[in-house]
This record gives sequence, structure tokens and C-alpha cells, in this order.
Amino acid sequence: MKEQTLAIIKPDSMEKRCFGEIIQRLLDEKFNILKMKHLKLTREQAEKFYEIHKNKPFFRDLVNFMTSGSVIVIALERENAVNYLREIMGSTDPGKAAPSTIRSRYGSDIQRNAIHGSDSEQNARKELSFFFAQYEIMENISE
Repeated sequence: MKEQTLAIIKPDSMEKRCFGEIIQRLLDEKFNILKMKHLKLTREQAEKFYEIHKNKPFFRDLVNFMTSGSVIVIALERENAVNYLREIMGSTDPGKAAPSTIRSRYGSDIQRNAIHGSDSEQNARKELSFFFAQYEIMENISE
């Protein structure tokens, strides 16, 4: 059964201008793009999105980083979307990521690691609804 997940192309990928290659990789991996938005997160949006980490020492740096430039948020769909995206993204630390993964290729450190992906189906639903109205992603409009 197809499922949906969220990807965020992070500010470091936008700055390096490798976002097109990352999007192409997602397409090559048979993800359907249901909706995509280019935006700049406000501090309030970033704090709310990452509130699960608010008591962790890296929270402030994460918010600063995610508001440092624009991002592309993408609603994706395919079979096993959450787990498969996590697999092709690679380890959070690009230095530990498998060579063929997105983070190994485009990330530079544990924070500037090119891409975010939902870590569970439950979080995918929550994260998708943070950026997209349900009517925007109910079905794949490209088919």
C-alpha cells in the first residue's frame, strides 16, 4: 500500500544549489511528488516544527540553521515511503552514511545534512499537515 511522507530540502542544499539533484533522486527512486513548496521558515514555525527537540542542547542551533535560508518542503508518496526515504537519505551524520545516500553525497555534518525525512508514519502525517492542507495532498495530481 502506498504511504505518504515529508521531505525537507534543507538550507545547506539550497545554498549549494543541489536541490534539483536531490529532487531528481527522489523521482528516480519512484517517489510521486504530491505537492512541493519553496519557503523560508520563520523562527516560530521552526520552533513549532522541531518542538519535540526543544529540551535538547542542539535545539537553538537547529532552529537557527533551519531559518538561515529557504527550504523546499515536499509531500511524497510511494510504497513504504517513510522507511524507504530514510534508507536513501542515510545516517543523520553524513560521515557515517552509506556512500550512495543523499546525506553522504550532499551533507557536510550532523546538522547540515541536506535533507529531512519523517521518521514514522505517525510523524509523517503530523509533519505533512504542518505544511500542507489535506486537500493539497489527498491524491497524486500527476496521474
